[in-house]
Amino acid sequence: MDQVGKALTIAATMGWTILWALILGFALSAVVQAVVRRQAVTAVLGDDSPKALAAATGLGMASSSCSYAAVALARSLFRKGASFTAAMAFEIASTNLVLELGILLALLMGWRFTAAEFAGGPIMIVLLAVLFRLFLRRRLVEEAREQADRGVSGSMEGHAAMDMSVTGPGSFWRRLTSARGFTAVSHIFVMEWAAIWRDIAAGLLITGALAAWVPAGFWQGFFLTGHPMLAALWGPLVGPLVAIVSFVCSVGNVPLAAVLWNGGISFGGVVAFIFADLIILPILNIYRKYYGWRTAAFVFGAFYLTMAAAGYLVELLFWALRLTPHARSARVVEAHIAWDYTTWLNLAFLALAAVLAARFAATGGLPMLAMMGGTPGGHDRHGDDGR
Repeated sequence: MDQVGKALTIAATMGWTILWALILGFALSAVVQAVVRRQAVTAVLGDDSPKALAAATGLGMASSSCSYAAVALARSLFRKGASFTAAMAFEIASTNLVLELGILLALLMGWRFTAAEFAGGPIMIVLLAVLFRLFLRRRLVEEAREQADRGVSGSMEGHAAMDMSVTGPGSFWRRLTSARGFTAVSHIFVMEWAAIWRDIAAGLLITGALAAWVPAGFWQGFFLTGHPMLAALWGPLVGPLVAIVSFVCSVGNVPLAAVLWNGGISFGGVVAFIFADLIILPILNIYRKYYGWRTAAFVFGAFYLTMAAAGYLVELLFWALRLTPHARSARVVEAHIAWDYTTWLNLAFLALAAVLAARFAATGGLPMLAMMGGTPGGHDRHGDDGR
């Protein structure tokens, strides 16, 4: 029981440490989504040109950080005419190039990890585009589109169907501060939390268990820390595999990345691990439902190769720039909650969250949340057309 209590204490303390950053990130994401209409850019995603991939990346950065939502939204874009390559680029940007992820990485692991993530994301997108150009056959894309059009529901499809964006006349500030803009921000903010809180909670609990129960010697041996060259080669290969079996997606994998970094995984291995939220087992099953077995297998292979390659390239780039971190001092906190700046920030942002939640409830959001179930699976009850 003492060990269980220790694991829960670590999980709770780390959750308290990152709470304000999560609220800030989701609030900023909601603001962007509320004033940028998603359909406005789908017309430029019809091929795999640099322009289309840049648009897909920008759209993803302005979209959800939830892996399930990213996969469902990518399918919606694909069905509306986006190329398969652009849809997958959107997925990568939507889960790995978003504000909340960068904030948490800086908070728990340092700014160099944030820089690595934002450098590695475009690298992975370029590598994926090259792989798809070389090996993705038109027949496979046609099979995937036929399967996607059959209406097979999957996790977060209802989340993808939400479009609360405000795109009427007036300046950004005017639209944002209007009653409709306030309502849109509140709805997107609450539904984002409803979609992802289980993943964040799971990530914190897994992190607490690993930090409390797994001795440092195990990680050091597993990540070959006694052999620096082998460790650098091993890390990006094994990082995605750890992610696959951890079931933790999106922002929820940052605390676990901190544990792995302290345990000895290489810098490139951390980058590859964080990217791999798009190939965890539940999402691989969604690929199967959306696009069929053959396409799901192709996506898994292409993603794994590009995640590992991006990890290697980021490690080399940061080594050349002498920016590779060496101190294994990520914030896997065990201390008790104290009255410090973190507490005051949490209280301030909890007040902001309360205001948004109240607006959500006052404008008819609760029935929507109940109908959608507040969980990824519950969203299947909403339509399947992704509009």
